[in-house]
Amino acid sequence: QVQLVESGGGLVQAGDSLRLSCTASGRTFGSYAMGWFRQTPGKEREFVAAITWSGGTTYYKDSVKGRFTISRDNAKNTVYLQMNSLKPEDTALYYCAADARFNTVLAGTNNYWGQGTQVTVSS
Repeated sequence: QVQLVESGGGLVQAGDSLRLSCTASGRTFGSYAMGWFRQTPGKEREFVAAITWSGGTTYYKDSVKGRFTISRDNAKNTVYLQMNSLKPEDTALYYCAADARFNTVLAGTNNYWGQGTQVTVSS
């Protein structure tokens, strides 16, 4: 069982940066692929970024490539999402995701989800 807790969201202006963190419980964190998703009211949750258990492979939604960076520190059971050059369209509730399989995280059918942290970008 894995429990995920996100933090780092907030209200910022367009062009600013934020770093989201997701800390996981459980001794098997280092063996899990991790990801970030986001959702706005009335829309389905969408994939943002994912990283393999080793950190050796990452994958991003096209619209965030070059602006967002996903990374992890297995010693701290934490995955990060560094978000630069934020835009109003990045406003959403951001969720952390985990699963033993990378492809499952990419598909959003993973077993574990956090509660979400709100990111609001004003223009």
